[in-house]
Amino acid sequence: MMKILWITPYLGSSYGGTTQVVLELAKTLGGNIHLDLITTDANGSDKLAYPLELWIDRENYRIQYFPSWHRNDLIFSPSLINWLFNHVSSYDIVHTHTIFAPLISISHRICKAKNIPYIMTPHGMLEPWALAYKAWKKRIYYTLWEKFFLQQASAIQVLAQSEANSIKSLGLNQPVVVIPNGIHPDEFQSLPNPEIFYQNFPNTRNKTIILFLGRIDPKKGLDLLAPAFAKVHNHFPQTHLIVAGPDNIGFLSTARSYFAKAGCIDEVTFTGMLTDSLKYSALAAASLYVAPSYSEGFSMSVLEGMASGLPSIITTGCNFPEAAHAKAAYVVSLDSDAIANALLESLKNPQQAKEMGNRAINFICQNYTWEQAAKRLIEVYTAIAESKPLPDYLNYTGLT
Repeated sequence: MMKILWITPYLGSSYGGTTQVVLELAKTLGGNIHLDLITTDANGSDKLAYPLELWIDRENYRIQYFPSWHRNDLIFSPSLINWLFNHVSSYDIVHTHTIFAPLISISHRICKAKNIPYIMTPHGMLEPWALAYKAWKKRIYYTLWEKFFLQQASAIQVLAQSEANSIKSLGLNQPVVVIPNGIHPDEFQSLPNPEIFYQNFPNTRNKTIILFLGRIDPKKGLDLLAPAFAKVHNHFPQTHLIVAGPDNIGFLSTARSYFAKAGCIDEVTFTGMLTDSLKYSALAAASLYVAPSYSEGFSMSVLEGMASGLPSIITTGCNFPEAAHAKAAYVVSLDSDAIANALLESLKNPQQAKEMGNRAINFICQNYTWEQAAKRLIEVYTAIAESKPLPDYLNYTGLT
């Protein structure tokens, strides 16, 4: 059985969708290979309360946390690096998650020194908007470190065709495999009672809820959503916007100012991060889902909103044109009026919106599952371990 080692600088909930992606895929993948996962105790401004430098058995895989020094997304762990140097040779392949992280760059250097093949998953961090954000820092880091290690990777796993195109535009010639995120369909077959959500946020009761589910972050497009929602609320006064997600970079006050300036702050509830039954109850309570993002690798919350049967309005920055082709969501330009018009269209035509939501359930559950992602990733690992050509996933559309 192949032995695969995953490395990620963080698994704290404050880091958003990447954490969920890594954990869900590890759980599904680990039943078919020997999978170990190493990470740190970083969690935003806090630390995770797990035993350190000990293997912890999880469903189908093992995980080990290492002590870290960290400030926001800058994370370093000498003990993790020391462990990796001494143990990486016992693995067939290393798979790293995220980039622009010193911990990951050093891990790649160790893999090269020990002649262990590695795969990289950037999780959308090489998309044009992501590269443009704090551009000068990333340009220096990319030139000095990241480009070399990308060029040495056995493969780069991306989440969407547009991300593959972005990577190729950087002049990289490594094999690129497109394996999107997924869901567990059974988790969406019967959502919990929305009363759970209403009890926690009573001001949303008897409202038509529009749900935003994601980190409070500049790339999430809340500056676009604020004037769009103000326009929608003028036409439909019963609408109420839920902004559900963690604020791990201190962006909340800026986000709130967008809605205050638009004159609709009183009809917006910032809930913080929602997890487990409360998150699923929010999905059950909502009438519409909206993702106004400038840039996404492949959004987990978009999959969750659509799998819940919510009429969904997403931007082109979400990198999910397949949803439009399947008529399973509105995919609109990065423009407040376009977002508002799609929301209004759904509210004015509830039957049409419901039919789109039903199509979304079938589309997501048939084509975007963790089981499918795990199967494809095992094919990639097997090809690398056996020194065979990789499956040609570059033109993969996400459809079975």
